[in-house]
Formats: sequence, structure tokens, C-alpha cells
Amino acid sequence: MSRSGPVYPVALLFSAGGTYASLGREAVAGALAAIAEINANESLPVRLAPSIADPQGQHYAHLAEVALGEGARHIVGTITSSGRKEVIPVVERQGGLLWYAFPYEGYEASDSTLYFGTCPNQHLLPLFDYVMPRYGSRPFVIGSNYIWGWEVARIARELAEARGGSLAGERYLPLGYTSCDHLIAEIRERRPDFILSNLVGESLHAFLRAFHALALEDERFAPERCPVVSCNVTEADIEVLGATACGHITTSSYFDGLDTPENRAFKARIAERQGHRKAISSCFASVYSAVSVLGHAIAEAGTDDPRIVRQVVTSRRFDTPIGALSVDPATQHAALSCHMAEVGQDGRFRLFDRSIGPIVADPYLSGDPAREAFRPMPRAEGAAGLKVVR
Repeated sequence: MSRSGPVYPVALLFSAGGTYASLGREAVAGALAAIAEINANESLPVRLAPSIADPQGQHYAHLAEVALGEGARHIVGTITSSGRKEVIPVVERQGGLLWYAFPYEGYEASDSTLYFGTCPNQHLLPLFDYVMPRYGSRPFVIGSNYIWGWEVARIARELAEARGGSLAGERYLPLGYTSCDHLIAEIRERRPDFILSNLVGESLHAFLRAFHALALEDERFAPERCPVVSCNVTEADIEVLGATACGHITTSSYFDGLDTPENRAFKARIAERQGHRKAISSCFASVYSAVSVLGHAIAEAGTDDPRIVRQVVTSRRFDTPIGALSVDPATQHAALSCHMAEVGQDGRFRLFDRSIGPIVADPYLSGDPAREAFRPMPRAEGAAGLKVVR
């Protein structure tokens, strides 16, 4: 088939403005980078034609309806769980397929969605398995006031109680809210062992700046004694915060500093195509990986029929910057590695020598490894609670 063969529309649905705009811009850039590579690859009998829609944090369902009505059968997009949950009924009703590539809270599976972001057994369980033996089992949990914040806090509470601890506090901020004085005052009073942040966007940035100021004033809250930890902070956030985020610990399926042949080759390709670029974020890399899988799956299927594409995706592995991806046909979640890093004085992530995986996704935390993680009894330090792909 010639390069003038079929052109398949792909809808990109990310908010490029508002409180988490930096994540949306990175996601769009990652998608477009993958599409450019697919379209330039003469060995692939497929071209993708992207359309970009900005839901501005609230028009997800309507724009998904428009995209599918105009001929797209695949939507790559949404960042927050509220946005994803608006789009899923639309793709289910109209026979489309949503490609979701951000960490989320689990407890979901849809035949019309492919999940390329980590779920709790791939992010929160490994994080707490590392943090609690070192700092204690009384976290203070803060989050943005929607399902991501609520559900991750619930899981964190159960994990702490299984270790004989409890939450020192649990507070929420509306998306985009940046007043944090009351949170800092309560944290200072309750003196938790560490802070779990489920904040997003500008709320996250405001809190980390405020907590950094507290740590400078009171050594009890220095990072080595009471760190802020999370499952969703990216290089896009650190670019805004710099050394203000020093000591912050986070997990991700991708960091710019991963020293693997796949990541070195990926970064070289991006540099060759785009020139010098800031650190590549997990937003960029995860969405790039999802779109790369999409393009190769369509090429292999010879059609963009979502049912056939889904069968291809769930039947083999795909080489991507975030690893050799396999998607479980039962849950439609990707098996992903958990990497862990800390922000250094230079405002960059420093990876721990603690990569685990790839970990089979268990979105409902129903498997034996997850149940063991919640068992109310002492556990040996290590990577318990994880099922690793061999």
C-alpha cells in the first residue's frame, strides 16, 4: 500500500487552558510527536489525521460527541477522572474507543477504553510500601476535590490502618484553589509522618510552595523527616516549581532520567525531530506511547474498527518509551513499571534504584497480592503487594 493510502482521523481531547494546562499541553505535544513519526514511517501503511479539541476542563462529553460524529473512531484524551468519566459513556454509546494515559484511582474497566496510565497497585501500593517503613504510618492526605482525591485517600487510609496507623488528617481543595494557609496550619498542629498529595495543577504548585516555606521555618517538616509524596507529579510540574519541590517523592511509569536503551533512543528521536527540548514529562511519554500503539495497531489490523484494533492491542506487546507494553484483554489495562524518584536541590528528579515491574494492573485491587497488602499484620519490607510480569 502506498503512502497515499488510508488516512484515519484521531481526536485529541485535552484541556490546554485552566488549572492543569501544562499537563494538557504536554499530552498534545506527545500525541503529535507520535503521529508525526507514524506518518513519516514508510514501512507503516497508515497515516493518522489528528484533530485537536480543548474542552477547557468541562466540555468533554460534547466534544467527544462532535469528534465521533465527524468520523473519528478513536479519542486520545482526558487527564482528570471526571473528564474520563464524561467521555466513556459517549464512546460506549457510539462504538468508539478512548485511549487514556494518565494515572488514576482504579475501580473501573470499560470495553470502550484502553488504560495506559497506572492504577493503585501500580503506583500507590509501591509508594506506601517504600514510604511507611521509613517514615511512619500516620500520613496527612490532601487532594483535589473530585474522585481522584477521594478514592486515593480511601485506599491510603486502608493501607495505613493495615500497618497499625491512621490518617493524621484528610483535606480537599477545589480544582484550581490556591489558598493553602489552613492546610499548613493543620499539618503543623497534627505533625504527621508524611504528606500524601493528590492535588492537581495549580493547587499542587501552591501547596508545595507553602510546604517548602514551612520546612524552611520548622525543621520537623524538612523533606528527610516529613516528605510530601505523590503518584501524579511530573516533569511538567517540576519545571514550574524547580527546587521548591526539593525532597518530593513520586512514582511514575516514566521519568526523563530513565537510563534504558529504549529511553535513550526515544529522546534522541525527539531531539532530532524537535531540536533541544526540556525534560520529557511522563504526560508526553505516556500519551506518545498510547498513540504509537494506536498507529501500529491500525496498520496491523488494516482498519480503524475499534473492535479489531482492540483485539490487536490486547494480543501482543508493543515497544514504547515506557516499556514493552502488554494490555490485559480482561481489564484493558496495560502492565506498567513503577519507578520512584525524588526532586533534588537542582529541581530535577533523581531516580531511586527501585524500579519494579512491569506490574500487572489490578484495577479493583481484588487479586491475592493486593489483598496481602491490606492484610492487618506486619509485612517484611520490600515489594509485597505486586504481581510482576515475567
